[in-house]
Amino acid sequence: MRNLRRFPYDVGMPRELILPALFMTLAFVFYTTGVFAERAVRDLRSWHVVVFWLGLACDTAGTQMMAQLVAVGAKPTMIHAVTGGAALLLMLGHTLWATWVRARGSEKTRAGFHRYSIAVWAIWLIPYFGGMIAGMSNGLNTR
Repeated sequence: MRNLRRFPYDVGMPRELILPALFMTLAFVFYTTGVFAERAVRDLRSWHVVVFWLGLACDTAGTQMMAQLVAVGAKPTMIHAVTGGAALLLMLGHTLWATWVRARGSEKTRAGFHRYSIAVWAIWLIPYFGGMIAGMSNGLNTR
């Protein structure tokens, strides 16, 4: 068996956080794509709703993985736990609302939906970047 090459530096991120961070980043990519794509065309299209659902699925998976880390001793800040939970609920509400608007909403409702999407997205960014900063800070503190 050959030796695997190791990175010449330590990135400081615990291995247990890599997969949840990946899922949260995928959630960011999907959700951002959906919000800004529907904002650009000023209309809610079916594929935007699909992308919102993909973002929600990734956010839920990442949150669940992080909750498992907390169960084995990781200690998130209370503010991150509260803002993260609130953002997940907002994202769920937004995605359900997008699904309803696309299925049964009027043209006017669909066309105006983008105004609310950007607000929910901006609120969602608070725990996303807060978790990223906390993760980097913890990585630096373990050296």
